[in-house]
Amino acid sequence: MSTLADILETKGRSVHATQGDTTVHAAVEQMCHHRIGAMLVGEIARPLGILSERDIMTRVILRGRDPKSTSVESIMTRELVCVDLNDTPEEAMRVMTEQRCRHLPVVTDGRVVGVVSIGDLVRWVTQHQEFEIQWLNDYLVGRYPG
Repeated sequence: MSTLADILETKGRSVHATQGDTTVHAAVEQMCHHRIGAMLVGEIARPLGILSERDIMTRVILRGRDPKSTSVESIMTRELVCVDLNDTPEEAMRVMTEQRCRHLPVVTDGRVVGVVSIGDLVRWVTQHQEFEIQWLNDYLVGRYPG
């Protein structure tokens, strides 16, 4: 059974963060530079919140706020929804669906050790489905070990 630890071993455990007093404009520059859709706010191990593209769109752009003078802390999502390092990708997808979010900090012993996105999870599930389909196909046509 696969876990989020397996996904992080494949994709890497790098986590990006910014400080609450950073402007939204500066945070967007960081997000674009790293090609990420969300970043933690505060200390990586114990963040204060998370800033996502959705936060920027709904709390800055739609409200006509100036990204160069708006702080990240004033628009970030404060209620972090996290998953455990030993949870399955399917469990993480369920949490994302229920909580309507696309990025989940992965924690172990109360500390963030990575972040998974919906793209990471879909990629993982797709790769494993392709493997299973190939295995079943080989079994049906008699090309299986044993």
